[in-house]
Amino acid sequence: MKKLSIYTITLAMLILGSCTKDYLDTEPMTELTSDSFYQNPGDAYDALVGCYDGMQIAVGASGLSFPIASEVLSDDCFGGTGNSDGFGYQMLDEFDVSRSPSDVDLYNDTWIKYYQAIFRCNTLLQKMDQIDWSGNEELQLTYESEARFIRAYLYFDLVRLFGQVPLLTEPSDENIPQSAPEEIYAVIAQDLLFASENMSSEPYTSVQAGRVTKWAAKSMLARVYLYYTGYYGASDLVGLVNQSSALAQLEDVIAQSGHGLVDDFSTLWPAASVENFEGENNKEIVFSIKFTYTSDYDGNTDGNHWMVMFGMREFDYYPFGRGWGVTVNPELYNLYEEGDARRAATIIAIDEDEIPFENQDKQREYTGYYNKKYSPMTDYDEDGNLGSVAEQLGALNFQIGQFQDYYVMRYADVLLMAAELGSSNAQQYFDEVRQRALGDNFVSLTANKSNIMKERHKEFAMEGIRYWDLLRQGVSTAASTLATSTTVLNGGVTTEKTISAGNIQTTEGLQQIPNTQITLSNNVLKENTGW
Repeated sequence: MKKLSIYTITLAMLILGSCTKDYLDTEPMTELTSDSFYQNPGDAYDALVGCYDGMQIAVGASGLSFPIASEVLSDDCFGGTGNSDGFGYQMLDEFDVSRSPSDVDLYNDTWIKYYQAIFRCNTLLQKMDQIDWSGNEELQLTYESEARFIRAYLYFDLVRLFGQVPLLTEPSDENIPQSAPEEIYAVIAQDLLFASENMSSEPYTSVQAGRVTKWAAKSMLARVYLYYTGYYGASDLVGLVNQSSALAQLEDVIAQSGHGLVDDFSTLWPAASVENFEGENNKEIVFSIKFTYTSDYDGNTDGNHWMVMFGMREFDYYPFGRGWGVTVNPELYNLYEEGDARRAATIIAIDEDEIPFENQDKQREYTGYYNKKYSPMTDYDEDGNLGSVAEQLGALNFQIGQFQDYYVMRYADVLLMAAELGSSNAQQYFDEVRQRALGDNFVSLTANKSNIMKERHKEFAMEGIRYWDLLRQGVSTAASTLATSTTVLNGGVTTEKTISAGNIQTTEGLQQIPNTQITLSNNVLKENTGW
């Protein structure tokens, strides 16, 4: 029965996303970048596939992937990994270069993959005018909007991680210095505004799942506004978006997009619901990055390679699969009040769920808690043996074959951002999110900034959002929240875990520019303070 139920879910995931996943599977041919290629809309479509594929690789298959970094940097996760591994993840978690001085390139592959994806977007955008769009002018605007959204998305990740990065808006191999954040955010805002103004206003259901929509662009614009104005203490987003216009974008999404909340929070996540999973293209998903189980080691990188980092350390227990053990802070488990459905849907609790985990001696920073939202999954085969669902479906192996999509933006985020920005319906939006989570235990709270931020913590834990929500409240707030001195188990031995507020203040929450990139630039690139 278990086997039948979980295969129903995983096959449904593939069927629901099959068109989009096929769309994203195509690896662009090198000749697509030649001057002679861009002749007609079909050529542009192929190049656009390359843009999506580049984003998929950057977010899903780069060395230290953005979703993993975002969680390890937050107060919800510790670096974890194996007790005999290097200390790179502890260096990341503790903002302390002395923890692993030789790890000067943790982000190097990430840097490379992001700029490769940006190059693809820039190439398509540069060639748009040489294509014959006669009779397809609306399609031209759609393709340009999609490429510009992807470029904005990629730069938003980079600028949040590193603060100042080289800004390229056309293909180039020049060795250029880092641009000031306001210059980068100007491009991000312009790209998102273009997409929000030039894409179809039809409901999201009219667009192929996984592709950018007007509603995704509007929602992302509000997220960028909130981060930029919060982190940099600015009154608006580089003079292009103010509070009222950011709110108007969100109100438009709420009124016209067709998106909504699913009834049961747990059904958003396959490992949390198994038999009742809503599928990856449900009404709550405003934008996601699509993955399949078809990755190999010959250049086909369609899988979600980072999910394995969240799995229980080398331990399978139906329906949860093994991985490398980034651990969850017990304080997150204790944050949820009794009756909040989000706790059980978010966290694998070893003791509370009576899971016979037996690899404490292999696990660093063991806490008894793991990420359920993005857990690898297992199932029983015909012989009753427990194994990776990805491998059972045809993946080369469980490490690169995870295929769960990454939810970049959920409708719940749209509601809570609109409430935070001062919507006249703020209380209604706030209550909608909380009522779903609490059910009969719901008690109304005032939709003020403090309560909204607390709710965001519980709603989006393990989704790569918390750390950035802390930073946009100010580096001092982030530093005091992230700082901790607690007890963990390293190889089964009780050990003190310390994160210093001073380290976060010194680095301003920014990350280490890869040393290889600084060297390749002949020191044109400058390292961030504290690294």
